[in-house]
This record gives sequence, structure tokens and C-alpha cells, in this order.
Amino acid sequence: MVTFVLKATSIWLLMVGVAVGNALFRDKLLAPAIGPATALPVSGFLLTMLVFLAALASVPLFDASTGKSYVLIGLIWLTLTLSFEFLFGHFVAGKPWHEIVRVFRMDKGDLFVLVLLSTLISPWLSAKMRGLI
Repeated sequence: MVTFVLKATSIWLLMVGVAVGNALFRDKLLAPAIGPATALPVSGFLLTMLVFLAALASVPLFDASTGKSYVLIGLIWLTLTLSFEFLFGHFVAGKPWHEIVRVFRMDKGDLFVLVLLSTLISPWLSAKMRGLI
């Protein structure tokens, strides 16, 4: 079980790098080209797809045979993502709580909720698509 959690966490750490790269792409290239109001949802959709692709590429590494195992991976990734967003955001980056919770404002164009949903279901969906369960 420890190896399973470490493997899920290691893959999640790679996805954090992808998410940071996506944010840099949004802020440095996309926003100046199409405007911040459009760049935010485009970036959210892009990150949702990147999370799914990461899951699709990584699920064979787990050698699990039950759907519950892939649900657990999604739950681990979701917990780590939310912990990172809130704890790192507040205690390391120094963001106030009200600023951190703005990422849940879909009405303002932020698709982080969609990213979270993808983070949760992508391992199971990927395993299903690959015929692993």
C-alpha cells in the first residue's frame, strides 16, 4: 500500500509541474494574446485535458485490477491537489483565504472545479478505457 501511495504521489508531483507550466503559459503567452478573461477558461480546459492525459499515460504503472484502486488514485490526487491549493497557497505563497477560494468561481471563468473533477475521475476512466478494469 505504501508503494501504491508513493507512486500516486510521485505522478501527482509531475502533474503539479504541468499545472505550473500551464499557468505560466496562460500568464505569459495566452493572456497577452487573447486577453485574461478568455485565457482563464482556455487554460482551465487545457489543464483538465492534461490531467486526463497524465492519467491515461500513468495508470498502467499501477498494475491494479480493481476499479477501487483507480478510484483511490483519484482520491489521493484530489486530496493532494486541494491540500496544495489551500495550504501552499496560504502558508507558503501568502495568499489570503478569500483569494484562494476564487478558483472555485466558475461564473468568473475559472474552471478549477473541472480540473478537480478530472483529477478525481481520470484514473478510473483511463483504466476503463485501457481495459485494465
